Amino acid sequence: MPLSEQEQRLLDEMERHLLHNDADVVSAPTGDRTLSYRNLVYGALLLLAGVGGLIVGVILGDVWGIVVGVVAFAAMLGGVMLAVTPVRRPVSAVPRERAKKQQQNSASFMDRMNDRWDRRQDGH
Repeated sequence: MPLSEQEQRLLDEMERHLLHNDADVVSAPTGDRTLSYRNLVYGALLLLAGVGGLIVGVILGDVWGIVVGVVAFAAMLGGVMLAVTPVRRPVSAVPRERAKKQQQNSASFMDRMNDRWDRRQDGH
C-alpha cells in the first residue's frame, strides 16, 4: 500500500531529523574518562586466577574449600570491577588553543559530511 503525500513528507522529515541527531551523537565529546588497557589485562588475569581458585576450592571441599571459594569469588569480582572501571585520561600536552582548533576542524568536517549527505538524499 503506497504512502500518502502527507505520510511520505512526515517520513522524510523524520529521516532528516534522525540523521541530524545521529551525527550530533557521533561528534559529541566523550568526556575525560576512558578504559585502560592495562586495567583490562590485570582484571582479566585476576578473573582467571579467581576461576582457578574457585576450582581449587571445589576440589578441597570441607571448610578450607569454602574459604578458598569465597576468596576466589572476591578475586573474580575484583577483577571484573578493575577491568570495567574507567580511569581519567592524562592531561594532554597540546595547548588549549590548538586543541580547540582541532575540535573546531573536526566539527566542521562533520558538518560538511552532514551537508553532503543531505544533498545526496535530496537529489534522489
